[in-house]
Amino acid sequence: MPAPLVGAVPEPAAAPLIAAPFAAPFAASFAAVSARAGMALLLAGALALAGCDKPKEAAPDVRPVRLMQLHPAAGQTAFEFSGEVRPRVESRLGFRVGGKIAARLVDVGASVRKGQPLARLDPTDLALAEQGSRAQYDAAKTDSDLAASDLKRYNELFQRGFISAAEQHRRQATYDAAVSRLQQAEAGLRNQANQTGYAVLTADADGVVTAIDAEVGQVVTPGQPVIRVAQTAEKEVAIGLPEDQVEMLRAVGDVTVHTWAEPDRRLPARVREISAAADPVTRTYPTRVSVPNPPADLRIGMTAVVTFLRTGETAAIRVPLTALLQDQGRNLVWIYEPVRTDGKADGKVPVESARGTVRPVQVTLGEAIGNDIVIRQGLAPGQTIVTAGVHLLKEGQAVKPMQSVSPSTPVAASGGGPK
Repeated sequence: MPAPLVGAVPEPAAAPLIAAPFAAPFAASFAAVSARAGMALLLAGALALAGCDKPKEAAPDVRPVRLMQLHPAAGQTAFEFSGEVRPRVESRLGFRVGGKIAARLVDVGASVRKGQPLARLDPTDLALAEQGSRAQYDAAKTDSDLAASDLKRYNELFQRGFISAAEQHRRQATYDAAVSRLQQAEAGLRNQANQTGYAVLTADADGVVTAIDAEVGQVVTPGQPVIRVAQTAEKEVAIGLPEDQVEMLRAVGDVTVHTWAEPDRRLPARVREISAAADPVTRTYPTRVSVPNPPADLRIGMTAVVTFLRTGETAAIRVPLTALLQDQGRNLVWIYEPVRTDGKADGKVPVESARGTVRPVQVTLGEAIGNDIVIRQGLAPGQTIVTAGVHLLKEGQAVKPMQSVSPSTPVAASGGGPK
């Protein structure tokens, strides 16, 4: 190819493939897509940077708990048993003679005095029998008087020698027989008079009517119970002792009784009787606890609680049943360990700044006393335990006491020992 000439004009460039009218719209669309892609990349980058930040830790779960500080009793354990106030003597009174009840003079709950009439029988037949006995007595009295007069006359004749000794002995025998018949008639009359008196049923002691077993119009036999009267001179409480505590409580001398109506009034008592055989239904041993000189307002049928206060050789620690947690056959109690959060060295810590943790301790249980139970091993005096919400805790759980606490005594003393 020959070399181009110097100063020659270059050839024009080739024409574009897309015509000018169509090139402008295509360029605008491409710019818009590029802008959207850039924004998406910026957003993805921001999210990626945000995902690299360290997540915030959740606030610890602090549970409110109710606490109690342990204090041992001075070797004393109280055993309480519910029972019923009963009279020591309750008589089922009945007529000594049979007959038809004509009147009932008392109702259930009435207070009666010794000798007070309670009921009456129809006295017609008894009155007739008494009249017959009195007639026999009168006849025997007449025969006795006549025999005495004859004996006196014949004794005078015998002294004068007008009759023999045999005749005098015969008159003496006649008189003796008449006297015996008179004594027999007198005894019969007295007996029949008593039978007539038995038609009136009377109270044999001061007491309270507890039941009526027969009503007016009913024919009763001799000795059939008609009215029950409980004597109020002596009252006692009937309870049942479990078989594993009979011998232990038999030797306890400090026994008191209080009623549900007046729980603060303690009445001295003593164990009068412990049955030698267990009740076939309850499998407890029936026990009677006597209350000497009972007050008038200690009424029969009231619910009472008998307390045996046993003094042992060692101190005892008692906790509420709500403080126990059973886990896989183990009996656990949560121990509270305070942690200071106010930075003070001493002084009382307000509730809002008191904190602590809990840890479980396995314990050995003793006897149950009401709503409490004795702890034989595992706890020590001065420790603080959780008494509510034990099933919601775990070892090392952060807790907040519901009472005011102090560094030396986490909670106020609350009488953890038995009474």
